[in-house]
Amino acid sequence: MMFATEVVRVRTGSQERVLDLTRTVSDFCYDKGDGLVSVFVPHATAGLAIIEVGAGSDDDLLASIDDLLPADDRWRHSHGSPGHGRDHVLPAYISPSVTIPVVEGRPTLGTWQSIVLVDTNRDNPERQIRLTFVG
Repeated sequence: MMFATEVVRVRTGSQERVLDLTRTVSDFCYDKGDGLVSVFVPHATAGLAIIEVGAGSDDDLLASIDDLLPADDRWRHSHGSPGHGRDHVLPAYISPSVTIPVVEGRPTLGTWQSIVLVDTNRDNPERQIRLTFVG
């Protein structure tokens, strides 16, 4: 049985962002054999998704979040930048964790799948990502 865990810090800046973590996760899994990798963001205002990136899907995802959760003054949770309350609702729609099978030290993602951090919180420019491998 193998267990490994690591915290990676990423900078998301002051804009809504979809940040590709696929290379980071793949590097973490390298030479670990077969098992599962868990990717977790320990923040109340960010989530993780598996989507295609680079072909407009990341922008479409942010646009759909804006449609579903507008950044306006409707939110009861109202500190921070305008619409910040919606950032606290985001993890109910985009989970703070994903688990991916790993075979021979490689995450078994589909051809166009990428692991991404979804961060709409413009008030928190730095995030932590916890990677955990069990095999």
